[in-house]
Formats: sequence, structure tokens, C-alpha cells
Amino acid sequence: MLPQVIIIGRPNVGKSTLFNRLVGKKLALVDDQPGVTRDRRFGDADLLGLKFTIVDTAGWEDLDPETLPGRMRQQTEASLVGADVALFVIDARAGVTPLDEEIARYLRSSRIPIVLMANKAEGRAGDPGLYDAFALGFGEPVAFSAEHGQGLADLFEALRPHIEGADDDDDMPPPEGEEDEEEFDPESVLKLAIVGRPNAGKSTLINKLLGENRLLTGPEAGITRDSIAIDWQWFDPASDAYRPVRLIDTAGMRKKAQVVEKLEKMSVADARRAIDFAEVVVLLLDATRGLEHQDLKIASMVLEEGRALMIAINKWDIAEDASALFNGVRAALEEGLAQVRGVPLLAVSARTGKGLDQMLTAAFDIRAAWSKRVPTSALNRWFDDALAANPPPAPGGRRIKLRYITQARIRPPSFVMFGTRLDQLPESYRRYLVNGIRRELGFDAVPIRLTLRSPTNPFAKK
Repeated sequence: MLPQVIIIGRPNVGKSTLFNRLVGKKLALVDDQPGVTRDRRFGDADLLGLKFTIVDTAGWEDLDPETLPGRMRQQTEASLVGADVALFVIDARAGVTPLDEEIARYLRSSRIPIVLMANKAEGRAGDPGLYDAFALGFGEPVAFSAEHGQGLADLFEALRPHIEGADDDDDMPPPEGEEDEEEFDPESVLKLAIVGRPNAGKSTLINKLLGENRLLTGPEAGITRDSIAIDWQWFDPASDAYRPVRLIDTAGMRKKAQVVEKLEKMSVADARRAIDFAEVVVLLLDATRGLEHQDLKIASMVLEEGRALMIAINKWDIAEDASALFNGVRAALEEGLAQVRGVPLLAVSARTGKGLDQMLTAAFDIRAAWSKRVPTSALNRWFDDALAANPPPAPGGRRIKLRYITQARIRPPSFVMFGTRLDQLPESYRRYLVNGIRRELGFDAVPIRLTLRSPTNPFAKK
């Protein structure tokens, strides 16, 4: 385990900008308005060779614990448990505020090593705030500019005594997009994203799986803004062993016409990136609202991105006429998602935990199908049988010749079919082949890519 460094401070002092600077990617949403960050976000930082886990937190506010800002503060306080050092960030241009002083009093009682950072210190406008920061009682502040990357060497020197000597993490996952698609390990980390409309219970479901209030929840719609990835070990009753899972919580996705605020647009874009990163995506429905057109749009987007899709109906414990609801959703999916038949549909309750083990079991199973490779010999035996059972049509009296097929890649399964006059192959026959691949070769309800390729005619006029 790498040492853990927590970023803490009042709203809008640049904590998320600092987080992005240290991880070297724009992972956390950043905007001029305060209170953008609500949940804790973890990232792997490498500061001039000093490796540690950096944690972004919500801005510290002095409000009733029952309010949304109050619950955000409780999440921030919880992040300090087990931390090795805290980066206490103030705004050098604004100087020390009463809320900064309150945070300082709390941190002094926590017994965690504190590194005081005066952010936005570029130029001379931050000099008065730098001098004021000495009064907080944490020694000399690190003058820093998260926006411009100034002060990295000083931050390195301040952090080194607290985390130097930590072992390199040899088990760090590869950066996004660098996994080897051709080598699938069934025991590797399952990247599972939870998506859906606002207030479907996505964060509540993940909290139930984890057994702790790791993510901020409440009756307000749209609480989650950043896509948050959490590494976790699920105990699989079937194998009597723990299996690694990376749970990815996402912001709720409303109809595009309803998304007008810049911050919500950024949150939805972040959720789309989370889908790209995932292997299996669970679309969470609200049993009190049923299946809506927006749910079908989200499902279609997941399939278009080539991800394995599952659908879970949440709040099953309070659903009315549950059997009719389930059958109605199943029928609507068969009609609305004609490109993939038989998408797994489960009933779950994030509040009670009903159906969550079955959901994880199905997620591992569908990932295995999504990652499957069929030997070329077996694939072409099926191909010959499929052509014999239903030969391709002959438009204009001229036969369409289908010669052979090969699997080009996995995740998602992608096939290339070779033949002549393929530009005249009807879409219905293409669907016949795709459905046959899915049904006969064990790909279940995962998206299939089929590319048609004809040989080049060297005598064709150029």
C-alpha cells in the first residue's frame, strides 16, 4: 500500500486542481463555482519520484450535518482516518479566513502530520496571504500554484519526511487504454460501472456492497458529480474466494435537452468516459418509475461503445406489482434493444442488499463472454453450417459468395467476414449471422462487431 495523502481545505481554494496536477491527468472536475467536489476521489501520484496515493475531498463547510454540505464535511472528516499526511490548502490571494482557522483547529486535534499549502501564490498578489498563514500554527507554508505547477520542488521537500522510503507499488494497474486486449485473465480486476438516471440509487448500491458510507447519498437528485472508482474485494460464494472488483460510480444522466448547466454537462461527459473505461456496465433503473426512454438511450450508448451491459431494477423492496413490472421491463427491452437480445435483467435492492451477489456473479459471467475468443477452425465450422442452413440471397440472380470468417479481436468480440459482392448483403442476413454467433458460440448478450471485407479487384478501373 502506498502512503495516503489527503487534500483538505474550504471550498474553491483549488484542491481539485492540485489533485489533477499531482496525478498528471484531469480526473477531477474543476469549475470556478465552489462545492464542485462532493465525494472522495483517489489517484496515484508521482511527485519527482515520490509515489503516494492522493485523495481529493469536498470543501469543508460549517453547516448542519443533516444538510448536503454537512454530509460532505462528514465524508471529508472520514477521509482523514488512516491518512499518513494531510495537505491543508488555503487561498493565498484571499488570505486566512475564519473557516481556515476552524479547519486548522480541527486538524491540530487529529494528530496527523500537516503540510500547509498556500495555493494561487503566483505573482505578488499572494504575498500577504503567505505571511498570514504562519498564524495557523503549521510552520512555513508551501507557496504553490496548482494551475501553473509552481512550487512542486518545495512540496516534494515538505512531503518527503512523511512518506519517503515507501515501497514501490508493483501491483498498480496500467494506465487507462494500455491494457492488453488479447490476453484475458478471468481472475483480473472486474471494471464495473454503475450508470442510470439521477436518484436511481447508484451511490447507495455501491455503499451497500462496500458495507460503509463511502459515497455521499441523500434524497437530493444529482448528488454525484465526479465518476468515482473504488477498488474492492467481493467474496464469491460459488468459488469460496475473494475476487477483485473496481466499482465505478457515475453522475446521473438526464435527457440531453434538460442538461443546460456547464457543471452537469461536465459530469455527464465524465460518466461517458467512465463507460469507456469499464468492462461491464450496470444500468440501474428505479422500480418506482419503471423503464423510461432515457434508460433505453443510455443502454444503446453503452452497447454502441462495445461494453457488456446488464440492467438491474433497484428499489425492488418497495416496488408495486413486482411481477408485472419485471415482465413489462423485459418486454420493453426486447423491443427497444433489438440489436442485443437477452440482456441480463435482475431485481435488486440497494437498501436491503437483495440480489447484489447475483448481480456480481452475472457481471463476471458476462465479462467472460465479452472476452471470449473462438478458434478459427470452430468458427468456420459454425459458419459453414450457418450458410448451409440459410444460404445468402442472390440479388439480381447473382450469388453473394461468403468465403470464411475470423475473429479479429475480443472485448468486444469483433469478427471479419470475407466474400464477394458483400455490399449487396441484406442487413437482415447480417443480423442472422450475428445472432448465430451470439447464440451458438456462447457470446450471450454481449455486443458483436461484424465487418465485411471483399478482395480488391486488380483489374477494376481506377
